[in-house]
This record gives sequence, C-alpha cells and structure tokens, in this order.
Amino acid sequence: MASLLWGGDAGAAESERLNSHFSNLVHPRKNLRGIRSTTVPNIDGSLNTEEDDDEDDVVDLAANSLLNKLIRQSLVESSHRVEVLQKDPSSPLYSVKTFEELRLPQNLIAQSQSGTGKTAAFVLAMLSRVNALELFPQCLCLAPTYELALQTGRVVERMGKFCVDVEVMYAIRGNRIPRGTDVTKQIVIGTPGTVLDWCFKRKLIDLTKIRVFVLDEADVMIDTQGFSDQSIRIQRALPSECQMLLFSATFEDSVWQFAERIIPDPNVIKLRKEELTLNNIRQYYVLCENRKDKYQALCNIYGGITIGQAIIFCQTRRNAKWLTVEMMQDGHQVSLLSGELTVEQRASIIQRFRDGKEKVLITTNVCARGIDVKQVTIVVNFDLPVNQSEEPDYETYLHRIGRTGRFGKKGLAFNMIEVDKLPLLMKIQDHFNSSIKQLDPEDMDEIEKIEY
Repeated sequence: MASLLWGGDAGAAESERLNSHFSNLVHPRKNLRGIRSTTVPNIDGSLNTEEDDDEDDVVDLAANSLLNKLIRQSLVESSHRVEVLQKDPSSPLYSVKTFEELRLPQNLIAQSQSGTGKTAAFVLAMLSRVNALELFPQCLCLAPTYELALQTGRVVERMGKFCVDVEVMYAIRGNRIPRGTDVTKQIVIGTPGTVLDWCFKRKLIDLTKIRVFVLDEADVMIDTQGFSDQSIRIQRALPSECQMLLFSATFEDSVWQFAERIIPDPNVIKLRKEELTLNNIRQYYVLCENRKDKYQALCNIYGGITIGQAIIFCQTRRNAKWLTVEMMQDGHQVSLLSGELTVEQRASIIQRFRDGKEKVLITTNVCARGIDVKQVTIVVNFDLPVNQSEEPDYETYLHRIGRTGRFGKKGLAFNMIEVDKLPLLMKIQDHFNSSIKQLDPEDMDEIEKIEY
C-alpha cells in the first residue's frame, strides 16, 4: 500500500510534489474538513489561542484515515484473527480446469486497517478487469474525501505503470470537465457527490459499463452527511454482473447495516472484535488540586523514572498548549499534536517522535488510537477522557493507555486526577476489572522503585 512520510529534506520534497499534484487538479480546498492552520509557540514561549481551545478535540475520521496512510510506509503485521464468511457456506467445492470456472470476481465486504494491504487488493482487482483497448470507464472507486481519492489514485498509478494504456481519472470537485467531453480513462476514482453529478447530470460515465465498483473507507463515508444515499444511488444503477467491493477499517453496527444494504450477496472477511488488554500495563493515579499540581507531579515522575519516550494526553487544546510551553521552558524535548494541524503537519510530528527527535508527545484524542511507536514506555493521562455526559470514556481510555505496552512489552500508565474526578477513575477501574494504584508524587523512593 502506498504511503508517505513527511520530515527532513526527503519529506519536504515529497510534500511539495504531492501538493503540486493536488494543485494540478484545481481543487479549492487545501485542508480536510474541520482542520485549520497550525498554532506554534511564539518567541516568548506563549502560544496563540483560539476560541475553541476549551473544547474537546474531536477526531475527524477522514483526517485520521489519511494520517494513517501517510505514516505507514510498509505493511503492518497484524495479530488479529480473521473470520471469513462465505456467501454460500453449504456449497461443495469441486474441481475446475480454468480460473474462469472459479468465479473469483465475487462481491466482497472486508474489514481492514490502514497499512494491511487493502488498497493494493482492490487496485489489483480493478487492474485485472480493465480492457485497455476500450476507452471508457470500466472501474469506479468511491472515497469519502478528495485527499483519500488521490491517495488511492497514486497507488493505481504506481501499481499500473506496466499496464500499457490504462489511465486514471479523478472525479472530484474542482476537476472540471468541459461539457461534451468523452471520458476515455478506464478507471475513475472520486467522491460520491461529484461521481453522482458526472453520472446522472452530466452523463460523463455510463454506469451500465462498470465492471468493478469499489467503496473504500465505508466507516468514514457514512460519517459524512449525504454520502451514504449518494453511494446507494450510484450502486443501484450498476449492472448485476458488476463486482462490488466494500472496505472499512471498523465495523460498527451502522457500518455493517450500510455494507449489507449496498453490497448484494457478499462474501465477508472481517476482524474479530479487537481484544486490547491491560494485563501488561501497570496503572497508577496521582491526586492533584489543579493543573500546576499535576505538572509538578509529572516532573517528579519524569525525574524518578528512566523513560524511553512518553505520550501525554490532554482533553482540551488549551491544556495541551499550556503543558507544552511549561515543559519546553523546563528544557524538555516536546512536540504538540492536536486537531488544528493539517494532516501533513501531524504526520511530520509523529515521524519526528518515532525518530526520537522529541522524547515527549503531548496530544489530544487525535492520537488516541492507531499510532504505534515501539519506544513508548509511559502514557500519562493529564486529563481523564470523558464523554459529553461527563462520564468516563472507557474506549478512549483503553486506546490511550494502549499506546504503551505494545508489541508484547510492559508499559506504565499514570493518571493525574483532581479529587472530584476520583469517582470517575474508580468506574474505569471497575469497568476493566483492573488495579489502578495510588502514587504519592512526593515519595521519590516509591517512584524510583517502579520498574517496567
């Protein structure tokens, strides 16, 4: 699967090249929905603030999906067990003499995380079904954002460079096709709204000639208003013999219902429910009065334990920025990751952290899952994760502290808790049936006894 790394001279060159690729498509938007320009420390160490600094940093699914594509340069080894649900489990197997008799092009619903090869899988399916001599769209791939569409297109271009005369067309807003123009490219990749316009209003694509239909990032798709209905309208106009493939990183009930509605009579490949465990992570909590008290406790822990690298989670951007400035002023190598950064900026920060150029990554929930750094030995919840009802967000807690203890290693998690938030922590302890031990931040002997 294609991926990009941003950082250093090579990263800058690749960033410039991809930005050029974007600009050639005359697309007016430069950032994903909900992502704004970065905020960096001023000369005096202060940080620019925004009106929404006190709000929780909401994860944008499309941005998170693109981020994972950018930071994963190779296939990810997965320990997940796979369930394969054939559309006709009772059908007997029998000997065949040709590949055609196997009827391999069947409809498929598949769950696959970024970095596991799903893009390569459906790109190969499209390339294998294309007839280069026929100059009209034969394969159609829908993606939820133009950035994700371009990422998929780059994989098609790289994998198909030896497929002579097979070309890709991008059906995205801003890529204007003059009226009366015939689309002669065999593979079309685009977003639902623009593809719908090209098919039904402008008559640029004849859906009855499509042989492979791919719906990528389905979980992101249904999170975007209108995309579900637009995708279904496109699918209903496809011929019955068209092979239909749907991919999603997650399979919540809403995704599953959408998948079954849009992909008829499918085979299913999905991951069994993720089994994250806290068994190899020792958890502690420190009672604090305010954020300055939290910071002092953090300094004591940081000074008493040998730390490889650490991730510190804050609930709001304001706290994350404040903590970043405090640690920088104390001479720590710190980087800040929050939702206001562009995806490319986030990818660059994560890569620098992976490379060990900063020892501490301060972040909001935008980094709660999916970012694996082997050197991370400590996770700190500077703020407990809570939902809109001010109840514990158990899933986010699990994924936060799961950033340590990866790859079978032991890890440490520290929770900085105001006294009035202690009941929330006890709920978390009961929910996971795990032990969270109180730690006295002033007892350096006790801190120094903590081992991995």
